[in-house]
Amino acid sequence: MLAIGILAKRTGTKVQTIRYYEHIGLMPEPGRTEGGQRRYGDAELDRLSFIRHSRQLGFSLEAIRELLGLSDTPDRSCADVDAIAQKQLRQVEARLVRLEALRVELQRMIGACNADRVADCRILEVLRDHEECLADHGATA
Repeated sequence: MLAIGILAKRTGTKVQTIRYYEHIGLMPEPGRTEGGQRRYGDAELDRLSFIRHSRQLGFSLEAIRELLGLSDTPDRSCADVDAIAQKQLRQVEARLVRLEALRVELQRMIGACNADRVADCRILEVLRDHEECLADHGATA
C-alpha cells in the first residue's frame, strides 16, 4: 500500500491534485490507516497514471470520466472510446490551426518592427490595435 506522497511521486501528480480527483470522483476514496492516512494500491496507481496521461494528451476531466466509465465495461464496443479520442483530435487540430495563425502574426509583427525607439515600435502598435492583425487568430486555448 502506498502513501499519498509516494503515489504522487510515482505518477508525477501533485498531492493536491490527487485529493481534487478524489473530491470530484475521478479517483475512489482511498482506504485509510487507523491514524487516518490515505493508502493506495496498484489499482489506484494504474487509475491515476491513466488520468495523468490522459490529461497530458489534453483530454478534459469529463472526457476522462467517460473513458474511465467505458474502461469499466471491457466487453463493450470500442466505438465510444474512439469517438472521444476523435473529438480530442479535432480539438487539437483546431488549436494547431490557431497556433499557426498566431505564429505567422508574431513573425509578421517582429519582421515589421525596425524602430529604434519604443515610441515607434510596430509590435506595440499591432498589440494596441487588433485591426492591425492580418488574421483573426481569436482566443488561444
